[in-house]
Amino acid sequence: MAATASAMASQLKSSFASSSLTKGLAVPKGISGSPFRLSPSKRSSSFSVKAIQSDKPTYQVVQPINGDPFIGSLETPVTSSPLIAWYLSNLPAYRTAVSPLLRGIEIGLAHGFLLVGPFVKAGPLRNTEYAGAAGSFAAGGLVVILSICLTMYGVSSFGEGEASTAPSLTLTGRKKQADQLQTADGWSKFTGGFFFGGISGVIWAYFLLYGLNLPYFVK
Repeated sequence: MAATASAMASQLKSSFASSSLTKGLAVPKGISGSPFRLSPSKRSSSFSVKAIQSDKPTYQVVQPINGDPFIGSLETPVTSSPLIAWYLSNLPAYRTAVSPLLRGIEIGLAHGFLLVGPFVKAGPLRNTEYAGAAGSFAAGGLVVILSICLTMYGVSSFGEGEASTAPSLTLTGRKKQADQLQTADGWSKFTGGFFFGGISGVIWAYFLLYGLNLPYFVK
């Protein structure tokens, strides 16, 4: 009896060993009856993208002005073109060769002369005989308000006796003398010239519209 049990045990052991070597370990099955995959039998294909730097550098249309990113201004084909630079350099505000007083007079004359028309034609008294006088006084009042605002800006931005805060480099990197407009004294002269030029422009516009009685002016 013991010999029979020993023979059966050795037979079961040999059959289990042979089955494990041929079939491998038992794989558990899922709910649907399909066996779980412990590890994929085949590797999935993958690809990688590598950035290749071009041998020829690309042209940057927009770049920091003068090549300095700390200035906080960008240089574009429009702002750095010779035509735009010439136009901006000839505006009264950027004409550094002219004194701040004369620049203020020039800007004030243009503003005062052009402000009369909208007040005359679009003011509340436009359909009365006092349209010209009312529009001229309104334009003069606006010139006074703008002059006060310029004075407040100068007091808050520039200290008395301090050097000019204007940059000493042009768009092309050429050195120039600092603009005296960016000082307390220069801004004070500019504001006085703006007030004088603005009031003079208002008076000149009123004289042209109502003093000469021009025949081509439609009232």
